[in-house]
Amino acid sequence: MALFGEARDISLFRHINRELMGNIISQQCVYYKYDIEDTKVNIYGESATEKYYHPPVLLNCLIERSDQQFPESELGVNFQWNITFKFFRDDLLDAGKDFNQNFQSAQKYGANLVPEVGDIISWENGYYEVDTTNANQYFVGKNPDYPNTDDNGNNPLETGLENFGSSISIICSTHYIPADKAGITKERF
Repeated sequence: MALFGEARDISLFRHINRELMGNIISQQCVYYKYDIEDTKVNIYGESATEKYYHPPVLLNCLIERSDQQFPESELGVNFQWNITFKFFRDDLLDAGKDFNQNFQSAQKYGANLVPEVGDIISWENGYYEVDTTNANQYFVGKNPDYPNTDDNGNNPLETGLENFGSSISIICSTHYIPADKAGITKERF
């Protein structure tokens, strides 16, 4: 029988991570979720006129920066910067903050945010488009969605494995995009 990884252990882990990421590390980014319903696309799947995003969400995260690169081409010098943003999965479900229209105050609301390719992350006045997402880190290495049971719901080695483990993080690999390509601007009122 599994000893660790039940609800009480996961709750302790959740509280420690929120304290660590919110009060000690304190790295934050603004997440813009692509709104596929309001954005009109052409036959190639490209935005025909302009892209639309859901209201921005302020999130705590861990940021892993690579070195900036300046490759040359026949058009001149380019700028490339790949950054990895690591989010605590529970924060994406219920702890985001929604900015009002003038980006000065924030109100809590349930984020229920699922990172996807094409979303935009703003960090230090730069914009980064999500290339890939990865969600394969599990508490005690166990995914509760797969308890390894047979057709009758039995596991010959362990019972109740669906009560152990939890998905911990979602990791987004991104690349820098110019502000005009992102199409996100702060409006003056």
